[in-house]
Amino acid sequence: MSQQQTLINSIDHVLSEAKRQGAEADVIVNRNSSFSLKANQGQLDEYKVSSSQVLGVRVVKDARVATSYSESLEQPSLDLMLTNALQSARFSKQDGHQSIRCVESVITTDIAEIAQQDTTSVDEKIALSLALEQGVVSRPYATSSPYNGYSDGEAQLIIANTQGTMCQHFERSFSCYAYTLFEKDGKQSMAGKVSVGRRFDELDAAFCIDEGYNLARDLIEGAPVATGNYSAIFNVNALSSLFAAFGSAFSGVSAMKGITPLADKLGQSVASELITLTDAAYMPNGMAIAAFDSEGFATQDNILIADGRLNTLLHNSQTASYLGATSTASASRGAKSSLDVSANHKLIASGNSSVSEVKAGEYLELIELQGVHSGADAVSGDFSFGASGFLCRDGQRVQPVRGITVAGNFYKMLKEVEAVGEIQLINDSRTFFAPDIRFARLSIGGK
Repeated sequence: MSQQQTLINSIDHVLSEAKRQGAEADVIVNRNSSFSLKANQGQLDEYKVSSSQVLGVRVVKDARVATSYSESLEQPSLDLMLTNALQSARFSKQDGHQSIRCVESVITTDIAEIAQQDTTSVDEKIALSLALEQGVVSRPYATSSPYNGYSDGEAQLIIANTQGTMCQHFERSFSCYAYTLFEKDGKQSMAGKVSVGRRFDELDAAFCIDEGYNLARDLIEGAPVATGNYSAIFNVNALSSLFAAFGSAFSGVSAMKGITPLADKLGQSVASELITLTDAAYMPNGMAIAAFDSEGFATQDNILIADGRLNTLLHNSQTASYLGATSTASASRGAKSSLDVSANHKLIASGNSSVSEVKAGEYLELIELQGVHSGADAVSGDFSFGASGFLCRDGQRVQPVRGITVAGNFYKMLKEVEAVGEIQLINDSRTFFAPDIRFARLSIGGK
């Protein structure tokens, strides 16, 4: 019997047993495999092959919900998993808003670009891994590449329920990265870059080597600027990190728990009218493409902020029911986790300002942020974290900047936008798309 048929039989068994015992249920199967390499001092330092397979069940009985999972597909293990879930449900609080609502959804993510064949030999992958480190240490003042590596992997997802839903997804991805430790005149700086793709030949090792090295070199003489308020432009990777730290603000789960200030702001202005923020289910070259959410509903584009006004939060069926909203098909759940929400690709629409307009006068270009999640409070919107980058004037870097603290309020910052560029950019992980956005004032703690 094939592995796929074994999975399907296991799912059918769990769902049939759940129904026999008077419960509704959905099942999630996560099956992953990965291959990774790392180099150290010209030698292969890590050669790792790993795989995992987990089947998780969520049961709903008498309006009580519980989850459990098994890493074995043997029938006794599956039966024990289901028994544990049903017993746990007996002691959970009743939740009339969480139920198995996706009926007879049969979706397969049929997008060829995310599941391309891997015909690359292991020797070619090893050569790339070694070349990443060698490409860094061959440069002047690059003493080492402390972090470097290559990896590829496959991920299979199956979602099924007692309402006739059966959805399947398969994808393959590749990545490589290299960091440079740059040392000169007793000073050190480190920077790196990552390249991701759906095929081995999409990976750009030269980009990782060159961009990481150049940034580490350019920041070596960095020093704090004078303390004060500055206009600022986050590069697309830094902006992605900032929005990720405040991602829960747009979550229906957070609204249900009363821990986002945006819960009662629907239809109101929450950002500059220059800002339109969308959760996009599909983006060309995106790395978060999926045809369905974790409940089995077909994914869709969701405009979160339209011309500065809050249009919706991200909802699964539970939060939509609880808050009297419309589901955005944004359910997120793994085989080992409970129901949540998440975005696919975050997209900030491009504006009408030219590069020269966005970058006129003096501003800070923020390249790297440190301690973003620990320094961000999604409830109040306040943030404070370390940063490095460049003091710029009219699009030109005037001096490198390190050792500063960037502080502000995320919700206030969204309203204080001076310009939005007309050129769309993409972060290294290919999940966040945005133009250059110039924010009017951020508090900088420097010298």
